[in-house]
Amino acid sequence: MLQIAFIRENQEKVVKALAKRNIDMASVVADVIQLDEKRRATQVELDNTLAESNKLSRDIGELMKSGEKAKAAILKEKTVSLKESSKELSEKLEVYASELTEKLYTIPNLPADLVPEGKTPDDNLNVFQEGDIPVLHEGAQPHWELVKKYDIIDFELGNKITGAGFPVYKGKGARLQRALITYFLDKNTAAGYEEYQVPHLVNEASGYGTGQLPDKEGQMYHDKTDDLYLIPTAEVPVTNLFRDVILSENELPVLATAYTPCFRREAGSYGAHVRGLNRLHQFDKVEIVRVEHPEKSYEALEGMVEHVKMLLQELKLPYRILRLCGGDMGFASAMTYDFEVFSTAQDRWLEISSVSNFETFQSNRLKLRYRDKDGKNHLAHTLNGSSLALPRVLAGILENYQTPEGIVIPEVLRPYTGFDIID
Repeated sequence: MLQIAFIRENQEKVVKALAKRNIDMASVVADVIQLDEKRRATQVELDNTLAESNKLSRDIGELMKSGEKAKAAILKEKTVSLKESSKELSEKLEVYASELTEKLYTIPNLPADLVPEGKTPDDNLNVFQEGDIPVLHEGAQPHWELVKKYDIIDFELGNKITGAGFPVYKGKGARLQRALITYFLDKNTAAGYEEYQVPHLVNEASGYGTGQLPDKEGQMYHDKTDDLYLIPTAEVPVTNLFRDVILSENELPVLATAYTPCFRREAGSYGAHVRGLNRLHQFDKVEIVRVEHPEKSYEALEGMVEHVKMLLQELKLPYRILRLCGGDMGFASAMTYDFEVFSTAQDRWLEISSVSNFETFQSNRLKLRYRDKDGKNHLAHTLNGSSLALPRVLAGILENYQTPEGIVIPEVLRPYTGFDIID
């Protein structure tokens, strides 16, 4: 959530920056400023009313001590009126504050200066590409055929148990999945990220804290009985570990990692591009989260990008890195890099990671601050990234490592799987 003081002092800059997202927020920003003016004016009026009421209370006490009960009675009548006024003003202030917050929740984060102009994924900027695209043997297949051939993932069985988008991993498929999770976590902890095991359900406050609510409400599974949401990513519970926390400056940076299943309704997703592991309602992901000093967050973002690059280099998968354009960025992000693996059997790129800097957008909602050496509190910067999302990494391994004899396991994973081929 943008800070109201910043919006008030930079109205034109905010509207212009949001235009990079290809949205016109001029009227919303104007409404926010107008509501804030009403809120501030009401607050001043309330403060004055309370101050006057407090003064009268003191005066009444003095008059009662001196025996001037008649004058005290007149002032008491006035305090009754002031109390009624302060109650009305408090209610009015609460309405303005609530309306202001609701408006602020509808405004996305401002894109950073380096974010390119653009409306669609076609306008994203390719900033790096590495790895040779393998030449597959004749008769090579996409992963949804391979998993049937080697009986390692069963989509029909998952559909029977739950529904489409909930696969069942079997045998070497389950072991490869577990190997990837452990490998990613080991690499993250070796890089200084502290591992957490977190709940897979979060409350509404957590959803609002990281920006999933109200923006992505339709994509989240919601248990209405307990008013809890299944997490769409470990980013939500991990970042909320630091909600309402004031860190000391020397505690920064904070690095955290977690493995969780992730749940996304993905309403309206259909077609060949979502076949097999390409788009699921439940999938596994290992996440990295950072809480940073504002002066160091973009340096940290580049470090996170390098970390994910290292994982893909070790897996020897062909990949590229895109800097997302304004029209393709997430609601809460100030800047995002997407990693894509090339699926040789599908002849297309598959997104397998997003690494983002949210600057103060999440921390303002979370009230996540740090205290500097002078004792002043400031909003921290938050960042997160997939390290990595498993389904499409697994799809890339199955397709790019297939041979006529079977699917070769990447060398770096063999100590985790205990086998070197699926045949």
